Amino acid sequence: MEEAIAFHDVSIVVGNVTLLDRLSLTLHGGAPTVVIGPNGSGKTTLLRAAMGLITPDIGRVSGVPSRRAIMFQHPVMLRRSVAANLDYALAAAGVARSGRESRLGELLGLVGLDDLAGRPARRLSGGERQRLALARALARDPGVLFLDEPTASLDPAATKGFEDLIGTIVARQIKVVMATHDLGEARRLAGDVVLLHRGRLIESGRAPQFFEAPRTDEARRFLAGELLL
Repeated sequence: MEEAIAFHDVSIVVGNVTLLDRLSLTLHGGAPTVVIGPNGSGKTTLLRAAMGLITPDIGRVSGVPSRRAIMFQHPVMLRRSVAANLDYALAAAGVARSGRESRLGELLGLVGLDDLAGRPARRLSGGERQRLALARALARDPGVLFLDEPTASLDPAATKGFEDLIGTIVARQIKVVMATHDLGEARRLAGDVVLLHRGRLIESGRAPQFFEAPRTDEARRFLAGELLL
């Protein structure tokens, strides 16, 4: 990651709804940062703001990296083959035609779809679609990769496969910032944890300390499975 991504007293409001409320937070390089919280807590908004897709109404976000990519929770598959979907992403990322074939093969191999290159993307299983969406995001050669609940609709086997891919990506020195509603997944993947509720930062810190000794009452209740209202 080129530099830390910092939220400086950021508020984002849509209509009468405050999506982020005076949020100050720094996302450092290194191990994955996992953003957790109830539905509507602001997880997706945080990712979009860090990606530079949303401009804060109050405050600012600094350190937005030039090499960045995001994978949305429900990625749209083009009416093309797996390979053609990825080729389109490579072209959009500015990869020269002469270099696309080798890069396409490398990415399909990375996500385990090399045997399905000719299959229509919309005929893939849920897990295969998510892996193709991941390959398309990696086509941008990001230094930071934002993942918005990528395993939310997957079965346990597909989730395990996707989490293994995240480990492979992290080993390539790509910073991962991921939103999830799954506390088990957060425990398995997180180096750092960010807990949001109603757009506010409740607590953040290293994952072992957060899960073993949360500092706030809201974090303790959330980890205990209580609803945050």
